[in-house]
Amino acid sequence: MTDSFARPGKIIAVHLSYASRADQRGRRPADPSYFFKVASSIAASGGTVERPAGTELLAFEGEIALVIGTPARHVGIDDAWSHVASVTAANDLGLYDLRANDKGSNVRSKGGDGYTPLGPDLIDARDVDPADIRVRTWVNGELRQDDNSSGLIFPLAQFVADLSQHFTLETGDIILTGTPAGSSVIVPGDVVEVEVDAPNAPGAPTSGRLVTTVTQGDVPFDDTLGSVPAVDDTQRTEAWGTTPADPSTGSGSGSVPAPEPVEGSGSPHPEPVGGSGSLHALFPDLRAKLEKAPTAGLSSQLRKRGHHSCFIDGVAANIAGTKIVGTARTLRFIPAREDLFKSHGGGYNAQKRLFDAVGEGEIIVIEAREDATTGTLGDILALRAKARGAAGVVTDGGVRDFDEVARIGLPVFSQGAHPSVLGRKHVPWELDVTIGCGGAAVQPGDIIVGDGDGVIVIPPSLVEEVVDAALAQEDEDAWIAAQVEAGHPVDGLFPLNAEWRAKYEARG
Repeated sequence: MTDSFARPGKIIAVHLSYASRADQRGRRPADPSYFFKVASSIAASGGTVERPAGTELLAFEGEIALVIGTPARHVGIDDAWSHVASVTAANDLGLYDLRANDKGSNVRSKGGDGYTPLGPDLIDARDVDPADIRVRTWVNGELRQDDNSSGLIFPLAQFVADLSQHFTLETGDIILTGTPAGSSVIVPGDVVEVEVDAPNAPGAPTSGRLVTTVTQGDVPFDDTLGSVPAVDDTQRTEAWGTTPADPSTGSGSGSVPAPEPVEGSGSPHPEPVGGSGSLHALFPDLRAKLEKAPTAGLSSQLRKRGHHSCFIDGVAANIAGTKIVGTARTLRFIPAREDLFKSHGGGYNAQKRLFDAVGEGEIIVIEAREDATTGTLGDILALRAKARGAAGVVTDGGVRDFDEVARIGLPVFSQGAHPSVLGRKHVPWELDVTIGCGGAAVQPGDIIVGDGDGVIVIPPSLVEEVVDAALAQEDEDAWIAAQVEAGHPVDGLFPLNAEWRAKYEARG
């Protein structure tokens, strides 16, 4: 296999070609477009690819590769497939840190050594239906891409015919036919596997798994010689597939700024608790105050300040007596639709990325459109959130594996148990955006507090003022309760009139 691809004359790659990828990107081309990759980027299965020093956005793209068998020049679409000798797996690796500099040519961003692994085996093109070839990609054993050539915007034969209008496709030339939804960033240590097969063809021919391991480079780019890597949120969004992530973890975490700690008054500035994706991290003294303050008191103080829509309605603690305090990370589900679930529901979807990225002290808040007839998380995701140090989950939908999630001990507020799996009612659409959960608007970084009375949302700008007032009111209410218990009537005592307030303020 390695010798077959030592030096193909040309490697031509297709830009946007799958409907699932086009839907993800929000644009659909009217015609195919292409770029060239250098022949020295070819690599065999079992090799490594280096993420250069000073870069963060190396991305995988599992693809179907076509190997030209007989020269093609000005061939029609009906004859084009006869010029294809073989089909195999490819990984069209690219470095988004250099993409803007390339201005569409992809010379540097896609031309690195090892950026075009192929193989390991060839499938005879005569043995497969070009409209029914499957491509799948795994990262560290987890399926990230799963699509079929039937999902292409343009048929495979059209690439051959179209390119032959412009130049001769020669024996051994390679056409990389584009990648489906699910392409994302990989980091050093990740192992990427791509397989192309035809499960419905006689004998189910397969390329075998094309395996590539990511390593870290240590030679920086020299800015005196040319342009150097540069990234922004646009490139991060494109590279991750939906939303950016912490480059050190390889986990999608959403396009959110670095933590902006929310302090308590008189804080000695200890380290705040909150993951790297948080808009706000809670210092321990403020968190301690929130843990003492009941939601009833906090909501009363919010109401006094004109905030009447702070309640996440219809949810209750899966474990009686649970109290949660944390900063919000958000996940939005949209109504189920087959084509959208195909593009966004499988592989490393928004739900999995968020549970992989949630940080210590953060609470995942899920918009499930107040539909309790389907599960929005189960035991595996609960285990992951627990391991990451999450403070809990709030969902206005149901919970699968309800008893096991309770046993795991992750605090969850939901509408109760439901055994269904993802896909029955929901598509995991996006994370770390403004959502509606149980009738309340929730933004990433909002402060979430839940107890036996329910769950409320506190804007970060009000949290210190609100919690201090709530605790002061709790102290006052406790004194009033003691007076009532001693036999005093509530009239004039609850709320305090001038006489009783004077007594309260004069208490020892």
